[in-house]
Amino acid sequence: MQKNPMTVEGEAALRAELERLKKQDRPQVIEAIAEAREHGDLKENAEYHAAREQQGFIEGRIQDIESKLSTAQVIDISAMPQGDRVIFGSKVTILNLDTDEQVTYRIVGDDEANVKEGKISYQSPIARGLISKEVGDVVVVKTPGGDVEYEIDDVVYTV
Repeated sequence: MQKNPMTVEGEAALRAELERLKKQDRPQVIEAIAEAREHGDLKENAEYHAAREQQGFIEGRIQDIESKLSTAQVIDISAMPQGDRVIFGSKVTILNLDTDEQVTYRIVGDDEANVKEGKISYQSPIARGLISKEVGDVVVVKTPGGDVEYEIDDVVYTV
């Protein structure tokens, strides 16, 4: 079985979503279905069909989260000694050598990735190019627009 790497924060977020789905969303949709049934003919009852569709979505998401958590490999970066090597969970500051633009990313699991928050998946082309490299290394990342050179300026092992 393939492990699904994620940070401590990523696991906590999935567990919180699972809790909300099971304790709030699921009971609400069951109540909505019961209420819609009371309105009579189910064939032309839009509220009933919408509630059933919502129920299917919730149950699917619960199964998805439970599956991900069952294969989770939680990596606690804060427990590791500080180093200069880029690893899963680390924050890395890179400099685009063509544009002199500096950007900081945190390398996280697939479910946590959100570029707007500066979090990129460990499977992304940039992260794959950076992992196991050290501060001062120059990395060439293949992008749809061509190769881009980045220099690793800083690596931090805290959240």
